[in-house]
Order: sequence, then C-alpha cells, then structure tokens
Amino acid sequence: MTLRQTDELDALLRGLPPELGRRVRALDGLEGLLEIVMDLGRLPEARFTGREETLSDHEVSAEDLAYVISHIGQFGGDNRAGIERTLHRISALRNRAGKVVGLTLRVGRAVYGTMEIIRDVVESGKSILLLGRPGVGKTTLLREVARVLADELGKRVVIVDTSNEIAGDGDIPHPGIGRARRMQVAAPSLQHAVMIEAVENHMPEVVVIDEIGTEQEAAAARTIAERGVQLIATAHGNTLENLMLNPTLSDLVGGIQTVTLSDEEARRRGTQKSVLERKAPPTFQVLVEIQAYQRVAIYHDVAQTVDAVLLGMPIAPEIRERIASGELQVSTLVPSRKASDSLERRSTPRIAPAGNGARETLKVYPFGLSWSRVEDAARGLGLPVAIVREPEDADIVITLKNYYRRKTPRLRNAESQGVPIYIARSNSSTQIASALASVVELRRGPEDQALAEAREAIEQVTAGASEEIELSPQNAYVRKLQHELIERANLSSRSTGHEPLRRVQIYR
Repeated sequence: MTLRQTDELDALLRGLPPELGRRVRALDGLEGLLEIVMDLGRLPEARFTGREETLSDHEVSAEDLAYVISHIGQFGGDNRAGIERTLHRISALRNRAGKVVGLTLRVGRAVYGTMEIIRDVVESGKSILLLGRPGVGKTTLLREVARVLADELGKRVVIVDTSNEIAGDGDIPHPGIGRARRMQVAAPSLQHAVMIEAVENHMPEVVVIDEIGTEQEAAAARTIAERGVQLIATAHGNTLENLMLNPTLSDLVGGIQTVTLSDEEARRRGTQKSVLERKAPPTFQVLVEIQAYQRVAIYHDVAQTVDAVLLGMPIAPEIRERIASGELQVSTLVPSRKASDSLERRSTPRIAPAGNGARETLKVYPFGLSWSRVEDAARGLGLPVAIVREPEDADIVITLKNYYRRKTPRLRNAESQGVPIYIARSNSSTQIASALASVVELRRGPEDQALAEAREAIEQVTAGASEEIELSPQNAYVRKLQHELIERANLSSRSTGHEPLRRVQIYR
C-alpha cells in the first residue's frame, strides 16, 4: 500500500512575512514540517518531528503578526482560523485585552490510504471511537474515513466540522473529504446542537465528528447512535482506561456506576459489596487507540472490554501495525494463564537490584483494586508481578484504606498468616505504583531522578524562590507521577511541549 499526501504548503507560506517564507522554503525535509510558531517578542520557529529550527535572528513584531492575520480567514470562538480550500489551522494566543500576541500555524495534510489499516472495521457499519494523543493523526484518519465511506462505499456522510479541521476553511470543502457533506459550526458551544441537526435534517447514514469533549456532545452522540446512524468520532484521551475515568466522557463507553451487591452475591464473587459496573450500552461498539503512525490497538467489543476492566480481568486488544515494507502485521496481546489459574503478566524490561541476579517475581493479591491497574503500575516500575487469586498465596496484599478498616475475613486471614498489607490511597495506577514502590527498594533510575527533581522544584516554589519552574522532559507515566507529587504539595502543574520533549511546569 502506498500513502499519498497533499499539503498545499505554498498557501500557508504565502501568508507569512516574505523573509520568513523564504527561510522556511530553504529548510530541509519540509514534508515533515508540523507547525510554525510566532510569539510576540520571541524568535519564530519551525517545528518538525524531533527537531526545531529558528527562522530569524529578529524577534516577532506586532507587524509580523498583523501581516499573517491579514492573509488568513477570520478567527472563530475557539481562536482558530484557516486558509480557504486548505487544511491548515492557525491558532491564536491573546493577551487579557484580547489582542493577538502569538500564532501557531499548523500544517494540514490530506493523506490518502491511512484508513486501510482499519478498513474492515469501518465497513462493518459499527460506530467507532478514535483515541490518541494530540498530533498522532486522528483528524487525518477521520478525514480519510469520511472520503472512503462517501466515495468508495456510496454512503450518505455528513461531517460536523466545528473547527474546519476536517474539510478546511471557507464555504467549499477540501477535496480530501470526497463526496461527503460538511456542516460548519458557528461556535464550539453549539457542536452538540449541530450534531442533532445533522441527523434530523439531512438523513445521513454516517455522521463524522472531530473531538467530542463535553457532556452535551456525549449525550448528542448517544442520541445519534440510538437512531441507527453509524457514528465515527474522536475524543480526548490516550486509552480506553483514561476514557472510563473521565466523568464527562465515560458515557461514550457505557458509563460507570456503583452497585451494592447482596451478601450472597458478594461472597460468590469474592469481592466487597460495593462494586463498579457498566451503566448502559456503550455509544460506540468499537474503540481504536491510535498509538503511533500506522499502529493501532482495536477493541472490537467495547461493552465486553469495559466489563472486563471493571472486574479486574485482563484485556486483549488487537494490535495492527504497518511496517516499512508496507505489510500489515496483526497480533493480539493475550496474557498467559498458569495451571493454577492465577493470572500472570510478566513486566518487561526487568530491573536488576543493586546486587547480582534478576529481581524475583512479586506475588500480589489486590483486594478491591483493578488487576489491570496493578499490572500497569508494576510495568511502569519495571517490577515483575504475578497476580494471585488467594491472599495466602501472595507475598503482599494491596488494598484501599476503607477496605482495610472493615477487616474482612480475607484481610484478617492474610494478616494472621503474616502476609504484609499495603494501602493505596486510591484505585489509580499512580497510587498503586506508589504502594508497589514502597514494597521493594528500587535501584535509583530515571523515575527516581525525575521525582527528585520535582521535589527540589516544589521546595523552591513553596519557599518563594521562583514563581514557576519547568522540569526536564519525561514520558507520560513519569509526568503522571510528578503531577501527583505536586498536587500533594498543594501546588499547580501543567504539561507543555510536544513528545518526546513534553515536560511538567510547576507554579503556584
């Protein structure tokens, strides 16, 4: 399979001040250009995957910003504008008076052939939710899906294009969407109303939406799906578990509710009386995590997967990846089961202790905790863990404070047999990781160094030595640990920058 892309880069460069435009054209590897950043009083930059290029020795002036603004379309309520008949997106930074003091000119590209990796899923007629971090290609994939459904499968497709990212700026849609029709949205707050209008007024077989982000939009998506229309959309979040923990968007996968079991049912299940269960059928039958360019994880049955996560059972997405030769590799991540029927996933890579030899596998009995989160936390720490079904088979028990206070028979038996019990502050991967880290003294590694850096920065901000401190770039898991540490210190934090240079900033 050959991917073909169009980017109309000249249209974007013509909107730059002439000198900046010439500097950009002289750069190598323009096919990998992601965005151009112009901030008042700073040097302009061109950003590529893995590198940045300074475009001038002169700082950006108000005149430079005005020049660009005069060559693009009008900014909407979301501070985004475009260039007519292109997919480029220009986003504005404003001061408190509303004046534009910075611009991000993001290159929009129509890439033909990207949806082949999930073509069978799209053709099934099921509603599909696409998840992935910013910049991973969700909108590009969504645009190509709309084109294939409209042109090759002859479906009636309507795109709800809130920020004009799917079909471009202007009244005439970009040819990248094929014969699909596009409905523009006057203001982001009206997206949910336009979603319903699309179904009521235009009789679509498929509705395509970019970035479902509010409770109203989630409710509108459910209304559309219940009317028998195929819905294909993107949402904020990297993984299915992220989405389940998001109170605003969890309804997209069925919603989560607390259910109180009878004494008999709780004993039969071997759990506490209050458990989490799925509230309703999911809006989307299929969920696709876009992990990287041409690599996805597919959950073909969202309802079944959510139920498994809530029961603490392992989940097995289908992994699809297109390699350099163009071939599609398909695999399924299925955890192994031992003869004793205890569930086990080996964490890789293993971290050796300070002495010789590899660290022994730690047998853990999670009481009232998600098994998958325990495994994820252990994997992030590089700690080999085996989940066991009975506390007497465990090296340690991890539970929550409220369960420990109740002193249930299983916990009493574990204590009487001398099995150590560790308390996690909440049923989150971060808190479970903190409990696991206290079990075994890990060799000082990148995570420890990153947390030590965060602690030093916290002390400086708390003491008033600095108003804001930016930490070194870290991966997503380590950033989560840093955010948790900062929150406990009653300070604020945010992640900034692009992968792999994304980092945490601490401030009051």
